[in-house]
Formats: sequence, C-alpha cells, structure tokens
Amino acid sequence: MSTLKDRLRADLTTAIKARDDLRSSTLRMVLTAVTNAEVAGKVAKELTDDEVLSVLSSEAKKRREAAVAFEEGNRPEQAAKERAETAVLQDYLPQQLGVEEIAAIVTAAVEQIGAAGAGPKAMGQVMGIVTPQVKGRADGAAVAAEVRRQLG
Repeated sequence: MSTLKDRLRADLTTAIKARDDLRSSTLRMVLTAVTNAEVAGKVAKELTDDEVLSVLSSEAKKRREAAVAFEEGNRPEQAAKERAETAVLQDYLPQQLGVEEIAAIVTAAVEQIGAAGAGPKAMGQVMGIVTPQVKGRADGAAVAAEVRRQLG
C-alpha cells in the first residue's frame, strides 16, 4: 500500500476527530477518487505513490478550474469553497515550480535535443523530455506554453 494513501487516511481520521468539516470532506473526496482509480480497468490494483500523486494533481486541477468557473458565474462563495479545497490538496502535493524554474527545465531540454528554432514540430520531443521532470510540480498547460514560446 502506498504511504501517501496511508497518510491521507490517517489525516482523514484526525480531521474527523477535530471536526474539521472542510478537510474531512476534501480528504474523503480524494480517497474516493483514489479508490475509483484503483478499480478502473479490467483488474483492480493498488496504486503507487506516484499514481496517488497523479490523482491528487488531477483533483487539485479540477478544483482550480471550478473556482474560476464559479467566479465567472458570479458565485463567489462556491469559488471560495473550491479554493479552500485546493489549499487542503496542496498540502499533499510537492512544491510547485515557478515560472523561472519551468523555463530553465525547458531550455535544458531544447538544448539537449538541439531543437532551438525548430518550431512547433519539435514540441512533442521537448514535452517528452520535460514532462517526467515536472510531473505533479507544474501545470501542463503552463509547461506547454513555455515550450511553444521557446521553440518559436
């Protein structure tokens, strides 16, 4: 069993005992998503820490997108709830990379394959190198935008 999943379960128990409704509901939602990922497909399997981290990243992204949608729909109380849930999820995700760090990783990947000035056709190669390095630590859209910018 993954240690991250154990940590989520232990923190859920602590949150329930502390009567922290936001934290307990958020952790229940995440553990449900992890369980759904485990039973998806033809054979049920135990998720590794990396796979649990991937589920956490996906759930955090859903919360960020929902907060933006609620803001645009003039529902600030729902947007605030989504942002609060995102903050709970951030406790379990690795430190997010800054813009400069993403740019440095992309620059190194472009130099590694010699794709400087190659244009959009080299994007797949560069993303193939960069994605494993930033997985769970940066938003894919932000990384793709930086790759496009550097490739011209």
